[in-house]
Amino acid sequence: MPSSPTLVWFRQDLRLADNPALRAAVASGGEVIPVYIHNIKGEGTWAPGGASRWWLHHALADLEQQFQRFGVSLIIRSGDSLSVLQKLLTETGAEQVVWNRRYEPAIVQRDTQIKTVLRNAGKKVESFNGSLLHEPSRVKNLSGNPFQVFTPFWKNCLANHQWGEPEKAPSKIKGTSLKISSETIDSLNLLPKIKWDRTIATFWNPTRAGAEKRLADFVASPAKDYDTARDFPEHDGTSRLSPYLHFGQISPLEAYARVKASPHGETKSGQRFLAEIGWREFGYHLLHHFNHTPEKPLRAEFERFPWAPDPQLLRSWQKGRTGFPIVDAGMRQLWQTGWQHNRVRMIAASVLVKHLLQPWQSGATWFWDTLVDADLASNTLGWQWAGGCGADAAPYFRVFNPVLQGEKFDPHGTYVRQYVPELAKMPAEWIHKPWEAPAEVLKAAGVELGVNYPTPAIGLNEGRDRALAAFKKLRS
Repeated sequence: MPSSPTLVWFRQDLRLADNPALRAAVASGGEVIPVYIHNIKGEGTWAPGGASRWWLHHALADLEQQFQRFGVSLIIRSGDSLSVLQKLLTETGAEQVVWNRRYEPAIVQRDTQIKTVLRNAGKKVESFNGSLLHEPSRVKNLSGNPFQVFTPFWKNCLANHQWGEPEKAPSKIKGTSLKISSETIDSLNLLPKIKWDRTIATFWNPTRAGAEKRLADFVASPAKDYDTARDFPEHDGTSRLSPYLHFGQISPLEAYARVKASPHGETKSGQRFLAEIGWREFGYHLLHHFNHTPEKPLRAEFERFPWAPDPQLLRSWQKGRTGFPIVDAGMRQLWQTGWQHNRVRMIAASVLVKHLLQPWQSGATWFWDTLVDADLASNTLGWQWAGGCGADAAPYFRVFNPVLQGEKFDPHGTYVRQYVPELAKMPAEWIHKPWEAPAEVLKAAGVELGVNYPTPAIGLNEGRDRALAAFKKLRS
């Protein structure tokens, strides 16, 4: 007798290649029914933000096309995930459901409940790891506890875990002849009502083909100098694979294996990139073991930190109007492209939580809504790192100077000129500190401080001293 149909529940694994849940469904020998369930309420407090929804719209359209090449339809439904799956099981006569695991705390709780209910109803339910190199629960230190420092964590991963090679997409997928009702992607209303996404659309190709091309382009050039070029925002020196990894349009194993096998794989630059994949794994390791961290600091004493919430300061940061050019360039890049350079993320985050003394959660929330690569584990890890309150974090008393950072990593002012056109004619000597420039320099550049470009939201020394005083107060 032929096997009954299998429902494949797609979430953040929007690809056919190296997809263990899809592979298991195909291997069962029966019909494969791919399903996507739109369930915003089921995402808990971290439902996808605006930029993520834009990406998701296009990624789903692409997944739909990938299945159409096999004559298979992607079924799209909205509603409670368990209810939708139960209804589909009844409609199709399917006896099994497979999916690739997610690791956000609210999702783990929901999926565990779904698995229990369906198994109790006699259905076969299996979940797989299709998002990480290894299960977060498997890596522990010699005491059997989770790691809280990256370097020993990654050394343990490299020494004790084998990841194999990524699997290719199935050569055949047996679809169903059943007529199953499906919603359209447009009906999910994922695209923004205001057209701020126009510039984002010119910057990204949110498809599987876009992921493959970006990986190939990275291996061909930026990977060679990744160790140094990745810090300079004027260069295309980073992989820009993060949104593809988040939505599962490419797997971390595919990226890891491709770079590892390249001519750069064993170089300092290649190893640095592989460690960045390890940093992503570290984020999920922490999220799994410390599932309170998206809202609360890992280091509990920081719950008493004397933040000074100020909506006006927060808004100036969000809009790229702090008066610190490297920060403003980064925040405008974020709004225009849905992405921000990694070095600038650190500078912008440091200025928000230290010079401006705004809670790190405010920054995390803004990034969550505006980044196309918004990922709960990575976002949490990055913001707690900047705030000095997480694992392996920069000490709170280490305060980035945005002028020195700009002069070091954007020495010609190229990046600032691209995103802060008000300063386009400023000489490199003054572009990162226009408030110190002679009056004739400002006039020649057409810059009127406080008129067409803001003065700093707070003095550099004043902001630093205030941050250190707050840290001293916490320690006392």
